[in-house]
Amino acid sequence: MADPFLRAVELPPDREGRPRSGYPWTLSAIVPLAAGLSLHPSVTYLVGENGSGKSTLLEAIAVAAGMNAEGGSSSFGFTTRTSHSELSSAIRLVRGARRPRTDFFLRAESLVNAATYLEQLRDDLGLGGDPLAAYGGRSLHEQSHGESFLAVMINRFGPDGLYLLDEPEAALSTQNCLTALRRIHELVQDGSQLIIATHSPIILAYPNATIYCCGEDGLEAIEYEDADPVRLTRSFLEARPRFLAELLRD
Repeated sequence: MADPFLRAVELPPDREGRPRSGYPWTLSAIVPLAAGLSLHPSVTYLVGENGSGKSTLLEAIAVAAGMNAEGGSSSFGFTTRTSHSELSSAIRLVRGARRPRTDFFLRAESLVNAATYLEQLRDDLGLGGDPLAAYGGRSLHEQSHGESFLAVMINRFGPDGLYLLDEPEAALSTQNCLTALRRIHELVQDGSQLIIATHSPIILAYPNATIYCCGEDGLEAIEYEDADPVRLTRSFLEARPRFLAELLRD
């Protein structure tokens, strides 16, 4: 297991000593940062209901680490809509001794914006180089959402990288979730560190990872079997008729 690029995330007190209130400070995933959040050297997962703050936290970590808020690496400079919270400028990243060779913030909801930026960059460079070469040599717009997502993971991600993934299952079929899980393993074997927000029991299944549940009690480290995506999916599949009868009852 390689030394982590990021050891922890902390939220120091407000410089003027004032209590923080409102969004994003009251989100379930944000309140516990005052005590610090340790990150696994290989894979850290964030799970929780919609609105719990896991994507907000992931975005803040990405921006604080120098990556583009809408997705991409620290070299991406596009902005289509400034929407990230002030959390990124308030948190402190506790870094390890190593520095990543590369980085990328991959979010399914805005991958199309990153794809457009790459094409514009290619057009601006002309014959001076093709940035798409690092993504498999094919425009991400000319592939399905899932294909383009995997193209980034397989071609752009490499050894000794810091990678943040926001709900990758939104772009992927069940089969490709398995492919992504295999790719996560390859990246870990090559010294990379990943932080992933997910609702997928497949994506969540990487062994020996740290899983944080963003719930009413803040951020709690849990076991895979206790994660809601796993527990609820298993319960539904084991008792589908009963679940459907209850859900679809008049």
